[in-house]
Parts: sequence; structure tokens; C-alpha cells
Amino acid sequence: MNYSMFQCPRDIIYGEDAVDLTGAKSLKLGKRVLIVTGKHSSKKTGALDRVSDSLKKSGLEYVIFDKVESDPSVNTVRLGVETAKEKNIDVIVALGGGSALDAAKAISMVSTNGGDILDYEKKAPEIEGIPIVALPTTAGTGSEVTKYSIITDTERKIKMLIGNDFLIPKVAILDPNLTKMMPPSVTAATGMDAFTHAVEAYISKAAQPMCDVYAVKAIELITSNLIKAVLKEDDMEARSNMLLGQMYAGLAFSNASVALVHAMSRPLGAYYKVPHGLANALLLPEVMRFNRAACSEKFKFIAKTMGENIEGKSTREASYLAIESIKNLFSETGLPKSLKEVGVDKDNFDKMAKDAVENKSTTLNPRKPTLGQLIEIYETIY
Repeated sequence: MNYSMFQCPRDIIYGEDAVDLTGAKSLKLGKRVLIVTGKHSSKKTGALDRVSDSLKKSGLEYVIFDKVESDPSVNTVRLGVETAKEKNIDVIVALGGGSALDAAKAISMVSTNGGDILDYEKKAPEIEGIPIVALPTTAGTGSEVTKYSIITDTERKIKMLIGNDFLIPKVAILDPNLTKMMPPSVTAATGMDAFTHAVEAYISKAAQPMCDVYAVKAIELITSNLIKAVLKEDDMEARSNMLLGQMYAGLAFSNASVALVHAMSRPLGAYYKVPHGLANALLLPEVMRFNRAACSEKFKFIAKTMGENIEGKSTREASYLAIESIKNLFSETGLPKSLKEVGVDKDNFDKMAKDAVENKSTTLNPRKPTLGQLIEIYETIY
């Protein structure tokens, strides 16, 4: 049997002030709410107040779990599970960037399936977790619509990629007002993260027609709006388009996959705490240069989607235009351009490359790399 499957949240709500529907949507799922969020940003921006007010208006009891750090750890998940069980939680509201949303998914899963988060590195949950209402405050990860959660085991220095249908939130609420307090560096890094999701989903060996539609639209929106959003914080049209673009990218890669960029970026986060979006941004141009020959037709279409004039050009010529366009987009973000700038030690390239080779995302890359080729990519961007 040869078929494809496309999965997404039951409800995706988008628009300014959509956050005010959090209470009504949560009430349909339960009565005791755990708000999972970061330590500072949602309070500082007022997002937490908006969510809390909405829950109060719907008569819901809620507890705030605001211990999620950048790159959530297994210990944070354990604390969240303890809180959920102690308070008899039956709905989770995930508020924040990818870290908060990933932590919420893991807490949901372990709370109902039992055991420890480490158990799910190699086994799938058997039943659905606590239902999640997800509200992203950054325009990058797409976690509000995906079946993935990334949790860091700090003892082993690895990022565990946990993927399962049960991790998809029940409701995704996208309010561009929640993203307008992002500083330019975060806007740039999360935007490049989303762009990477779209490109890798499009060229992945697991790509499928429905995913391609969302991936291409994401590439178009992010290309046209990322730099505007970085340079002008109050450009709400650009921020709105970025929020939509990153969501489309999330739908694409959740149903297709990511590839080599993500396999190589995870060691950067695990060993050196390089933020995920920044790690992807640093790697993307050079990894795409490595992949180009294996999927030149798709790169030709990427070039066209990014606004390059490909008329009269061969597939090979147009595919190189895609690489240059990606490189130029990255350059205009103002993000660091080398691994050295973000504190990476080149003596660890061999270990990082071995981790990447063994990563499942590498198996779905359009071109199979050798260990030496991965080390060379790290060296090129050092």
C-alpha cells in the first residue's frame, strides 16, 4: 500500500486578539488548567496576563508552571509532570516559544502514560496526553502544529527528538500581537529556523504533495517578510506574515520531516547551548550547497519562489541561484556568521559529526553524507 498522511491540530485559530479565545477553547477540554511558559518573557510582554484573564472569564482554575528554560531539560519536564499530577490537571495551555511548547508536550505525554521522559526516547506513548492549547509567542518553531518535542538530557549532552501523533496540540491559537515584543535577534533566529523547516521539508526524502504546498508558501512568506520584521519591530503586517509562514512550515515538516541541517544543529545546542534557530541559520547555506546537486529541480523552484529571475537559465544555473538567495537572506538578518563567534570549539567537530551521522534526520536528507563531509561543513563555517 502506497499512501501519505497529513495531520494537524483540530482547530487552528489565527488573528489579532485570538488570544482572548484561550479560555473558551480550554473549557471545552477540561476545567483545571496548567499554564506552561518560560521564566520571564511572557510576563514581561503581558502575554501571560492576557491568557490568565481569558481563563478567568471562562471560570477556569489554573496553575502557572513558569520554569521552562531555553532548550527544556528532562528535569524541567519531571517537575512539570509532578505539578500536573499534584494539581489534577486536565488541560495544558502552552504559552511561549518552541521551548515552552516542547516542554508542554512532554509534560502532557508523561502525565498520562507514566514513567519518565527518558523512557520515550525509544518508545512511543500508548495513549493521548493531557489536551494542549498552544499559543506561540515567537515566529519560528511551528511547534503549535507539530508532532515533535525536543528535550535536552544535560547529563548525556544530547537533544532527544520525540515524535508521535499524540503530541499534536488540540488547538493552536496564533495571535500576531503576542510576537511583537520579540527583539530583532530573536526575530531573525526564529525566522531562519522556520525558513529551514520549510526548505528541509520540501527537499526531504519524506516530502509529499500536501506538505510541498505549505513548504513553498512558507518559503515565499518568510523570504518577503523576515528582514522587514527584523528591521522594523512595529511592522505588524510583516509579523503577521511571519507567524503564518512559520505555521505553514510547521505543518510541512511535521508531516514530511527535517533533514541534515537539524541533525547537525542539535549537537551545537547540546554541547554549546547555541539557540536552535541560530544553529540552523548558521548551517543552512552550506548544507544546502552540499545538497544542491541531489535535488537541483527543487532548488530551481526554490529560487523562483524566493523571487529570483530564472528565465532562460538551466536547472543547474537556477539551483545555484537558490543557494545565493538563501545565503543573502541569512546575511541580511545580522546574525553571527561563524561557529567561532558563538563559542563552538573546533576540536569537537568529530564528535558532533558522529552524532549527526547517527541522527534519524540525516537518513531523510536528499544526499547521504560521510563523516568526513560533515566535519568539512563544520570547518567551512567555523
